[in-house]
Amino acid sequence: MLILKKFLRDIPAVLGFVIIALVIIIALASPLLVPDRSVAFDSNILARLQPPSAEHWFGTDNLGRDILARVILGTRGALMIALSVVGLAILIGVPLGLVAGYKGGLLGDLIMRLTDVFLAVPQLILAVALAQLLSRGITSAMLALALTYWPFFARTVYGETRRVRTALFVEALQGLGAGDWRIMLAHVLPNVASPVIVRATIGMGFTILTAAVLGFLGVGATPPDPDWGLAIAESREYLPEHWWFAAFPGLAILITVLGFNLFGDGLRDLVDPKLRRSR
Repeated sequence: MLILKKFLRDIPAVLGFVIIALVIIIALASPLLVPDRSVAFDSNILARLQPPSAEHWFGTDNLGRDILARVILGTRGALMIALSVVGLAILIGVPLGLVAGYKGGLLGDLIMRLTDVFLAVPQLILAVALAQLLSRGITSAMLALALTYWPFFARTVYGETRRVRTALFVEALQGLGAGDWRIMLAHVLPNVASPVIVRATIGMGFTILTAAVLGFLGVGATPPDPDWGLAIAESREYLPEHWWFAAFPGLAILITVLGFNLFGDGLRDLVDPKLRRSR
């Protein structure tokens, strides 16, 4: 209850939680909100590039498709990308960081030097390069993002594991003859879970933003997918006259990423009060 009270006093974090909850509700309820998917996928040249109106709240795009419907359907895709990428990055980075931090030695040095190689290259550039090597599509984009994001989890878990391994309870378990894997999985991992959760929450927003950039650059989602980044890319030649074409997908990206960042900052403050941001 004390943690909940502290969280509720953090207005930005509560706002972020509300935004995330609304995004999840929209994603889950998208079949109900857009019962006729044809308005989001079928071309209607006679209705192309219409401004926001009572019939089309967000206007229509260059093919006459309803932008509101495409933004709503794109919400589910954005969350699926974020969950898949962050989940895969955790499956790769957490075990590597755990082993490197607990075992140390040559194996630990090798893992961390590999991590440093990935971290030395800007993530977006590396993701674009990997996506270009793979076949074009959203699956390749998710794989590329996961392969560029796991080092952040590995580095986080490595530092926390190095701190926990010197704790008295770990030495006691070693003295009782507990195996290394049992200590790592049953005792060390739960004690390093909080920073991982914070990193995953913030990473969700960053992944959505990076996936949108890949879609904008043409190495992510492919038409006719209702992808927010792809929608902005398609709107470039119609700006600034038809501003709604890019504005509403852009606002969807902004609000969603902002929600995850605010909520992640709030979790970080609860996990480590020393990192509490100034108001």
